[in-house]
Amino acid sequence: MRRAIQERNTKETELNMIVEIDGSGQALVDTGIGFFNHMLELFAFHSGFDLKVKARGDLEVDDHHTVEDLGILFGKCLKEALKDKRGIARYGSFRMPMDEALAIVDLDISGRPYLVFDAEFTREKVGEYSTEMTEEFFRAICDHSGITLHIHVPYGKNDHHKIEAVFKAFGRALKQAVRIEGDAIPSSKGVLE
Repeated sequence: MRRAIQERNTKETELNMIVEIDGSGQALVDTGIGFFNHMLELFAFHSGFDLKVKARGDLEVDDHHTVEDLGILFGKCLKEALKDKRGIARYGSFRMPMDEALAIVDLDISGRPYLVFDAEFTREKVGEYSTEMTEEFFRAICDHSGITLHIHVPYGKNDHHKIEAVFKAFGRALKQAVRIEGDAIPSSKGVLE
């Protein structure tokens, strides 16, 4: 079973997360940020991961610490659950239309953290979620899981649609990449670190 449990407690946040890669897309999410809850639920549905998240953060300051720290925690869970990455497809790509917006996500579970984030937002917030935190969330995932991730939103007018398309496309691309295809480590080097 590819599953991980992580917690993170700082002066700014108290977080608990359970990630089950081979789940059924069920999510039980409470971050204190409604739009972010919705995005994590959509990610779970489209990835097929089961996701349980309980977060208490300093939202009276803003949403930065909660969102970034959950990215850190998710990255750690993903790395733990994949272990040595034996048998995985490794690569995933998905193009997700959301009404007038399009998001393109390509990723490599390479062991090398790198984020290319090419998306612009015109609104400061969607609900109580800061749009700038989208990039920070995915950067934290990359840094702590060791994946290379390219996110491109070539067009769109509605920031809700653009961000939603990104989370859905990330879920679909990750679902492809973690799929078991055999028993070998998918690298000519024999290791993914």
